[in-house]
Amino acid sequence: MAAFPRFTSLIKELPSTVPFVGPEALERTRNFPIIARIGANESGFGPAPSVLAAIREAAGDIWKYSDSEHLSLRQALAEHHGCRPENLMIGEGVDGLLGMAVRLVVSPGTVVVTSLGAYPTFNYHVDGFGGKRVSVPYAGDREDLDALLAAAKDHDATMVYFANPDNPMGSWWHEDDVIRFVEDLPETCMMVLDEAYCECGPAEAFPAIDRLLDRPNVMRFRTFSKAYGLAGARAGYIIGEAETISAFNKIRNHFGMPRLTLVAAEAALADQAYLQSVVGRIRESRDEIARIARDNGLEPLPSATNFVAIDCGRDGAYARAIVDALGARGVFIRMPGVAPLDRCIRVSTGPGEDMDLFAQELPAVLQALG
Repeated sequence: MAAFPRFTSLIKELPSTVPFVGPEALERTRNFPIIARIGANESGFGPAPSVLAAIREAAGDIWKYSDSEHLSLRQALAEHHGCRPENLMIGEGVDGLLGMAVRLVVSPGTVVVTSLGAYPTFNYHVDGFGGKRVSVPYAGDREDLDALLAAAKDHDATMVYFANPDNPMGSWWHEDDVIRFVEDLPETCMMVLDEAYCECGPAEAFPAIDRLLDRPNVMRFRTFSKAYGLAGARAGYIIGEAETISAFNKIRNHFGMPRLTLVAAEAALADQAYLQSVVGRIRESRDEIARIARDNGLEPLPSATNFVAIDCGRDGAYARAIVDALGARGVFIRMPGVAPLDRCIRVSTGPGEDMDLFAQELPAVLQALG
């Protein structure tokens, strides 16, 4: 049967693309069970017991739409960060918020600057709105701030994307470098500052919230999907200047956030003691991943996230073979998609039993590959 004839010209031209193939899809297509789910940077440590209790208590209200203004969560976040509720936008995880942010400023032909190999879901949204991507290589294993800034200026970019800490490499920049970048960025270029892993990184990587609140061209993206353990709930938020944040009200799905998601996120934010305990477990698990890597002759990279990138010492084909072979043994991991970053595999932190399986299966995989 012929395709629907009135798709937009952009949709007709776009290739079929999926930023990430999920573990459930891999189980179906490759016919092997996933035992250790340590590839999607979720938190295998789970949410706080207080969060689960809050969800259970509120479950009977699931028949209601959520508060379209998300006021209670915005007020709690404002108190937590020392800003105003007007400085906060709630959305369906960082991925959903990136899509809306791109929609605010990107139209067909608009130039958007990002790093070659950086978070592919951002690229997916830019392409979906017809933006023209300009990508600069990493400098070693970090995003190249100087190159990003130069490209933004040279191409009169409308938007620039920078993740700190970085996905997929786990690297980070000091807050002073971030501030210098913002100060040198043209006011006509919107900065997407993706801080999804901020709870896992060093405090000195993140400018104080009030340092950037007066800049209409800076949006800081954060999430409850990582250290808070709520990836399946899809709760994220943007911190920004009030007028910039208010622009989202023209395009957002006002009733798009599930009621129980808002309940869970607010309960998670309130339980900072549990969050800190998880951050400690993440550090311990990062150390364990690094030990396993070194025991097998591989080199772990320093990480400020809830995963570790491991340099496998060869090329992307070799790293891909490791990923596939571990998957066939029930260990789900991922890898960067662009050379030279793709010499690495990427392993998420997780419970001890997941680390044990990874430690058990990796030597056999490496030996088989030779």
